[in-house]
Amino acid sequence: MKYVYKKITGLDCSSYLFEKEIFSYKGERSEQSNVKTGKPSSLNEPMTKEEAELFEEESKIIDERQADFAITMRGQIVVTAGTISRIVAEWTGLPLTNFSQDDKDRFRGLGPELASSIIGQPRAVQVISKSLLRYAAGMRNPDRPIGSFLLIGPTGVGKTALTKKIAEYLFGSQKSLIRLDMSEYMEKHTVSRLIGSPPGYVGYEEGGQLTDAVLTNPYSIVLFDEMEKAHPDVFNLLLQILDDGILSDSNGRVVSFANTIIFLTSNMGADTILTFCDNHPSRSDEDESELKKELMPILETRFRPEFLNRLDEIVVFYPLNQEAINDIAFIMLQNVDDRLAEKGYSFLITSRLLSIIRREGFNPAYGARPLRRTITKWVEDPISETLLVGSPKLESGCTILVDVDNARDPKATQVVILNPNDVKFIRDPNVLENIKRIKKEREEKKAKAKVETETETEKKPKADKKSLSKPSKKTGPNY
Repeated sequence: MKYVYKKITGLDCSSYLFEKEIFSYKGERSEQSNVKTGKPSSLNEPMTKEEAELFEEESKIIDERQADFAITMRGQIVVTAGTISRIVAEWTGLPLTNFSQDDKDRFRGLGPELASSIIGQPRAVQVISKSLLRYAAGMRNPDRPIGSFLLIGPTGVGKTALTKKIAEYLFGSQKSLIRLDMSEYMEKHTVSRLIGSPPGYVGYEEGGQLTDAVLTNPYSIVLFDEMEKAHPDVFNLLLQILDDGILSDSNGRVVSFANTIIFLTSNMGADTILTFCDNHPSRSDEDESELKKELMPILETRFRPEFLNRLDEIVVFYPLNQEAINDIAFIMLQNVDDRLAEKGYSFLITSRLLSIIRREGFNPAYGARPLRRTITKWVEDPISETLLVGSPKLESGCTILVDVDNARDPKATQVVILNPNDVKFIRDPNVLENIKRIKKEREEKKAKAKVETETETEKKPKADKKSLSKPSKKTGPNY
């Protein structure tokens, strides 16, 4: 029994964990601790720093294992559902919640989660969420990938951000995102790196950058970035994945993509999208159908029809308007506020500086990236300099106020350190204290999207649930 316990928990049963009685180290230390351990029996003798660190680490391990196992006073182990869930979660790399939360509930919550995080792209969020809901409802081939999408649109509008958010929400971490930059696979000889070089060639031992990544992390998002730059042979490999959900590497191992979501991004047609949006500001369903008709000939110059036909959806990302930039600015400033709060400081920004940031950061052709650079220039750099140089007023609990330095240089930022008493006497209506307003609005949008998603789900016919964790029938013997 002790051997089994050691194999499962990784703890040595001959240590003082298995003395005459198992006791918790969170309580008082017993004098039994000197049995078989050689530890001093006196509780008054101080421990060295090294002993204290080892004792603390050991206590954490005990707490974790006791949460998994019901250990009786006789040392018997009762394996529970939580035990199995935790071990499987460690093996697969999925968060523990994925084994306790129903697949249907998790996918149903994806739409509201994306709606609150991806600003300015409600139609793209809706299309992707509904497609993934069909998988959760069991209305798709379980051997194919969970979903496959081509995301097209200008740069900086949220295509990559959406894939990161889905990876974090469905699979627990952005580490579940496998990103492949197709600009590195433009030549024919580079394509073999995806599945591994054949035996006898350089790089054979390294394995495939795509196949090995999916073997290691079968529950993941696979992102092919800037797909239009890839060599045609890459498309041939993708056809196998989209059709059968499998791909063989150079060692002959069959890799299953049945538990992955495939995303491809492209900037093709960005100029057409920008021009179309200028002439059709409403962006209705009819407008999008017309836009896709204009985009298809452009896409077909690089993507073969049989390839486009195998994708679940071609998703259009629109340029960000001023309202979206304003909301994104609030989110970025909230991130600044959060980082300063970790250091013990509060953060304020005047509305006149916020207006400058919104104006300089708005560029429909480049999305939110100019806004990121603008906030770095006007807010993050001056605050960083102040924190590094220091100030007598800079202490825990103070407020860092950023404003335009009209007195000396209107193109520069003035950083003012305020103590709590100074903040009380601020009467300037231009001081922005409602940065957290965006949080409330995002929660309202999230709740509204959740209600709409539940309404759509109730209208659909019921189907047998297909679990996300169910292995594919096409999985090879070495998978």
